[in-house]
Amino acid sequence: MEVTQILDAKGLACPMPIVKTKKAMDTLEPGQVLEVQVTDKGAIADLTAWSAAAGHTLLDHKEEQNVLTFYIKKA
Repeated sequence: MEVTQILDAKGLACPMPIVKTKKAMDTLEPGQVLEVQVTDKGAIADLTAWSAAAGHTLLDHKEEQNVLTFYIKKA
């Protein structure tokens, strides 16, 4: 998977990871992939729901050393 941009939203609480993700997604072209790194556990539900509502594709997410990493493909 080719990541176009990486967003570091670690240490931010809801709703800031979503706000920053939306701003970052606005700069991408359709088909490009944003990697979002967060530490807020609520982001699992939040980013999953936001991606679907915005029409983007959540390709994958993983957790390593208390950091959640999401890969979102722009619609």
